[in-house]
Amino acid sequence: MVTIAPTAQPVTRLRLTLRGRRVLAALVALPVAAAIAAAAISGGAAMASRDAGAPAGSFTTVTVSAGDSLWGIAQRVAPHADPRDVVDAIVRLNALEGVGVTPGEVLSIPADYAPAD
Repeated sequence: MVTIAPTAQPVTRLRLTLRGRRVLAALVALPVAAAIAAAAISGGAAMASRDAGAPAGSFTTVTVSAGDSLWGIAQRVAPHADPRDVVDAIVRLNALEGVGVTPGEVLSIPADYAPAD
């Protein structure tokens, strides 16, 4: 009977160079960065409005006439209230980006300031 002696296998060890470590770190960080970006993009829509919205029937509407401004509308619909507060409430309720209005535009007026028709 012939006996075969076991041959010694060379032990190979994985060695990562500096560039290899950077590539590995980038491969690990890429899905994490993509998940954060997706969460930021999809989560932004939920933060578009701070208010829960106005309940139905809690406002009336006014159509802007030629020469009207938010200040003038605020003084007309709530003559006894501070026009700054009324303008702010109209801007927030209508989600306006500024205080400019155009003739024919329909604005919602909060029920607190709605004119008593």
